[in-house]
Amino acid sequence: MTLALEIISWVFLISGSFFAIVGGIGIVRMPEFYSRLHGGGVTDTLGAGLILVGLCFQISNGFILAKLLMILFFLMVSSPSSCHALARSALSQGVNPVLEINTYESNRDSNS
Repeated sequence: MTLALEIISWVFLISGSFFAIVGGIGIVRMPEFYSRLHGGGVTDTLGAGLILVGLCFQISNGFILAKLLMILFFLMVSSPSSCHALARSALSQGVNPVLEINTYESNRDSNS
């Protein structure tokens, strides 16, 4: 494998790992369900997608490359669809999104 393909592959792998880690942190740190779902869903798709693209640059066998591309396709279709279905299900069960968080008002009320 040439040096350029090796560098491109590692750039995709490292950036995908970064987005996966940021997504995990976002799931823990976000304040409410819908923002957690957004943080996890977007970075999960992007992180895993970049990792799979990085692996595609390292493969020389066409059959394995085809398998990786099929996994990438199904990931790009299923991950946003499952996040959308989960959000619709939560909304129909009464989990309402927090549309505005006014920290100034809550801090002022707690100080008085």
